[in-house]
Amino acid sequence: MGAADAIRERARALGFDAVGFAPASLGGEARAGLAAFLAAGSHGDMGWLAERADQRGDPARLWPEARSVVSLGMSYAPEDDPLATLARPDRGNISVYARNRDYHDVVKGKLKHLAQFIVGRFGPEVKVFVDTAPVMEKPLARQAGLGWQGKHTNLVSRVHGSWLFLGEIYTTLDLPADAPHADRCGSCARCIAACPTDAFPAPYKLDATRCISYLTIEHRGPIPVEFRAAMGNRIYGCDDCLAACPWNRFAVAGREAKLRARDDLAAPSLAALAALDDAGFRARFAGSPVKRVGRDRFVRNVAIAVGNSGDAALLPVAERLAGDADAVVSEAAGWAVARLKGGGST
Repeated sequence: MGAADAIRERARALGFDAVGFAPASLGGEARAGLAAFLAAGSHGDMGWLAERADQRGDPARLWPEARSVVSLGMSYAPEDDPLATLARPDRGNISVYARNRDYHDVVKGKLKHLAQFIVGRFGPEVKVFVDTAPVMEKPLARQAGLGWQGKHTNLVSRVHGSWLFLGEIYTTLDLPADAPHADRCGSCARCIAACPTDAFPAPYKLDATRCISYLTIEHRGPIPVEFRAAMGNRIYGCDDCLAACPWNRFAVAGREAKLRARDDLAAPSLAALAALDDAGFRARFAGSPVKRVGRDRFVRNVAIAVGNSGDAALLPVAERLAGDADAVVSEAAGWAVARLKGGGST
């Protein structure tokens, strides 16, 4: 069995659902797209995207000795409707990917096992990455044949839809490259139409500063008032554009148990979440990617969802948070109080 076949077989045995190989290089189109995104300021507070843009756009800048990239995908396709909680305004909607263990830990653990197999069997040097280094994961996955970047800028697979976590192994081993995947979006633009905040100025273009995932996770200050009503009860991330993709009809529920939704994170009570202090927040979200945003940023999001609930029973919750020690939480809660009292906040 050749190296590529052996690696592919081992990867699937470890739980990866998609495996492909690409040269450790990126074309000028990927670099140009990144440069335009940064020049437009569409990355917002995500300064780390700009700080090492040269390495992000060129794998050889990150590791000159790398010859090949093993691109891997792990499905986290939900078992149920990922948007069902949006119809329950007294509940918080957490993005599907964050309803259990932190995928960075799950995927990286499996990547390390695969990397050890590659080194032990074939002897090259390797480096593993899961969304924590300057790596353009989606263009590399497209080059490796895993899928294509859809009009929502995320990877789309004909088998797994929009629900793939990506990871990479850079290696000095020469591996035969798979054919890049063709774009299969056609005339469809459902993902763009589904965005609550119009974060796509054009197909294949994202303005992250308007994206609910960015606003609820990466943005540290007050969320701009113009986006608050559109957030609804989305308190961590947003799946609307992903869920709208017709290719999802071919996806089956992800098989990794650590990524399946915990019961207490599928549709958590806003009132209960609003009552969390720092210790309670850390305990509730131990092992979850939600934990990294911290209590204050998370409860800011909860306060906005309370304001959008239209539920007068949650007014005391908002009033209590209006006195929170954190100024950003207090401001968001004040907005929620005015909204629940019919004060006309938008």
